This record gives sequence, structure tokens and C-alpha cells, in this order.
Amino acid sequence: MLPGSDFLLRTLLQALAIPTAVWVTSAAQATACSATAYLTFDTGNMRHAEEIAATLLKHDAKASFFLANEKTARGDYALDPSWAPYWRARVAEGHAFGSHTWRHGRISSRGELITYQPQFGVGQGRTLNMSAADFCTELRRPGIAFHEHTGRSLDAIWRAPGGRVNAPAIAAARECGFAHVHWADAGFLGDELPSESQPNAQLLKNALAGVRDGDVLLAHLGIWSRKDPFAPMIDPLIAGLKQRGFCFKTLKQHPDYQPSRPLGRLASTAPARIR
Repeated sequence: MLPGSDFLLRTLLQALAIPTAVWVTSAAQATACSATAYLTFDTGNMRHAEEIAATLLKHDAKASFFLANEKTARGDYALDPSWAPYWRARVAEGHAFGSHTWRHGRISSRGELITYQPQFGVGQGRTLNMSAADFCTELRRPGIAFHEHTGRSLDAIWRAPGGRVNAPAIAAARECGFAHVHWADAGFLGDELPSESQPNAQLLKNALAGVRDGDVLLAHLGIWSRKDPFAPMIDPLIAGLKQRGFCFKTLKQHPDYQPSRPLGRLASTAPARIR
């Protein structure tokens, strides 16, 4: 930069009535991000949905939500009309949204049929054999409710409950326009693990040390089984990763999930941890 050019630029900004603080902030933001992380949240029991939303807003961090019609801690279901204001607010904030299947079913395959075990709703606890068309209906149904509540369609992404998925389900989802999203090893934040053996402090330490540029991170809006909820750790997690130079984007901005990329190259069949 030429001597005095910074002063000249500030003078020009003032002449154009552009506050110097705006330029300084924008310049700082442009140079601050040396890495990108992709926060993702599955619905879970929604107990900490508002807390997590407030944390994201505090840090101006964008995330991607995977939606299933799971039973919530207040006795209703995550895609009931009672949750419409919550989802509308997240849409207004610019987050991304994918399918987590309507009944949050465990998926496996047998031959050309997909086996699906719903955890909620009709068929709960049973193992159902699904055709590709049946599975596509199950995958699209969260988007129908979401559109009714928000006027917005889901993005072309989905995540199998527990991350357990294989070829027939991947292929069926691809045919109806959805790419499967797994998560990075370091991105498994562990909020579904027992807090007695995996305390929050350790999980936070692991994530802050292990997350790398481009990693997809997984957490939930509430977990039934964990006694010491991980949700309060989302705040120091985001703050700590920001200190490492991370910015947070939605999966719509991920290079593997761009609309122009063929869906067949996007799917991961990596096995899950536990759920």
C-alpha cells in the first residue's frame, strides 16, 4: 500500500458518506476467516431449540437444520403448527434446512427394498419394507409441513437418523433430488453420549482442538438421554472456533452441495456413531 493511501481511502469514504467504522468492520471480516465450519443440527427433542437459536444469532453464525417430526420435550412434535413461529424465525435468519425423514426411522436395506423402522408415528417400532417411491414420500414429508409453516421449501439435502444408511436409500433419495450429508469425525460433537463418561468440558476441548477447515459438525436441538446437556457449550464452541479463524456457513454454501454438482457424487455412506 502506498504511503498515506489508508488516510486517503478513509477521506474518500467520509466524502461519500460511508462511515469509516463500516469499512473497518468489513475489512476485518474479509480477512478474519481463514477456515470454514458447517454447523448442523438434527431436531431431537427440541428442548434446547430456542437456546441454540439465540446462540447462533448472538454470533451471527449460520447453520443447517435436519428436520424430522420427532416428539418434543413439551409433548408435541417438531413439525406441528405450534413450532411454526420457531421455523419461520430460522428461515428469516438465513439458515439451511434438510430432511431427517418424517418418522425419524432407522434405515437399512435388504435386496432392492429399504427397511425402515419408524421411531414415531404410524408403524412406530415396526420394521417396514419400503420401495424407492415409498421412501421418497417419507423423505419429502417434512418439507411439506415445513412449507406449510414457512412458505419455504427444504434444501436438497438429507441426513439419515443416526447416520446409518446404505446404497438403496442413497439411490432412492438421489432420484427424488436429495443428497445425503454425514459429518466429519471431529465434527461429531458428542451431545448424545453419556455425560457421565463424556463431560461437556472434554467434548468442548476435543472439538476446539480437532475441527478442521471444511468440517461438517453435528449436534441436536435436544437429546433425551444426556443428563448434562451439551447445548450451553455451543456458545464457547463457536467463540473458540472464531478465535481460530473459523467462519460458519450453511450447507448451501458447501462446495459438495451446490445445485450444479451431480447428486451421485455427494452422498456419504459412512456409518454413524450411536444415536
